[in-house]
Amino acid sequence: MPDLSDRIRSLTPEQQELLHRRLQQQERSEVESQTGQDSFATIASRPRKMDFSLFFFSADGTADSHERYKLLIESARFADRNGFKAVWTPERHFQPFGGLYPNPAVLSAALAMATENVQIRAGSVVLPLHSPVRVAEDWALVDNLSRGRVAISFATGWHQHDYVIAPHAYDDRRERMFRDIQIVRRLWAGHAVELPGVDSKKMLVKTLPRPIQPELPFWVTVTSPSTWSRAGEIGANVLTAFVGNTPEDLRRQILDYRRARLENGHDPRTGIVSVMLHTYVGSDLGGIRDKVREPLKRYLESFIDQFRPLMKDGLGDASSHEMQSLLDFAFERYFDDSSLLGTPEKCMAMLSRLSNAGVNEAACLIDFGLSLDDTMASLELLAALRQTLHREIVSGKEELTR
Repeated sequence: MPDLSDRIRSLTPEQQELLHRRLQQQERSEVESQTGQDSFATIASRPRKMDFSLFFFSADGTADSHERYKLLIESARFADRNGFKAVWTPERHFQPFGGLYPNPAVLSAALAMATENVQIRAGSVVLPLHSPVRVAEDWALVDNLSRGRVAISFATGWHQHDYVIAPHAYDDRRERMFRDIQIVRRLWAGHAVELPGVDSKKMLVKTLPRPIQPELPFWVTVTSPSTWSRAGEIGANVLTAFVGNTPEDLRRQILDYRRARLENGHDPRTGIVSVMLHTYVGSDLGGIRDKVREPLKRYLESFIDQFRPLMKDGLGDASSHEMQSLLDFAFERYFDDSSLLGTPEKCMAMLSRLSNAGVNEAACLIDFGLSLDDTMASLELLAALRQTLHREIVSGKEELTR
């Protein structure tokens, strides 16, 4: 009679994979029965359902066009029709990079009228620049217009030029953000909040209109390890970018986040981790690389230009050999390791790595300089990829329950 090793080797690759997944499930069940809770490593690395959203952060804030927002509206309508989870719009000020988006609440009001199903998210509101009262009021209004479909990711911002709006708030912007998140949430829930008024007199404030959603879905935009933990402590979801990280780095950060959730009374298995990735899906890898190279390099150059006013010694001329070499290197890094730029097969491999790291959602940044027609054609393939991934997850769950 063949031993167990021989029997396993005789299985097809598909049967071996199914056996491996069933053994993992059995191991998780044993851990849960012994400890009463999932192990942190299992929680962080468990493959998850992957949602898809569309993310906007256009570099073309100075474009001379009467249809600057056509891509946003048409893409949002496409997402609405094709089962995407959400559409994100950012808050940016005084820079060409992202300059189409100074007020996500205004744009979200327009999206509320153009869509019926997709969640409408700010990615992000730079909270220290604003009164938390106005944030609660504005977004409650959009929540009504959208019939309960808004969500907000809160961020500190970083560019000193942005803080001309609220220069007093720059130095302690991180603590202000976390403090004011709680104020926004309390106002959203209908509580009266005591705030300073004229002559420093305290006033009890309740905001109107009342939102449709009784509780505000909220994210924190994270760029540092400590912010991952703070987000977990307050029970926030997380929005981040897959830049300068490996899947293993991301897995460790998600582990810290879910541990912080558990230690502060939040279910570690919940909490959405949304990762922004530059996205363009096509059928030919070489053709895709050629199509996206120059638009993405211009996008990266515009991103780098934000730092020029903050650097004493400057960053060098954009047309210099050194800068072009830097942009070429950055493009290759993005294309190969940090994006959904490629064929469905290449993108599926990236999504699998992110899912195994514990990511819940791919926030697909699509407005980095391609034409409307090219972007919409890519969205068709992205929608098909989303459906394929969903079917595989459903099929895998059904196999495991047999």
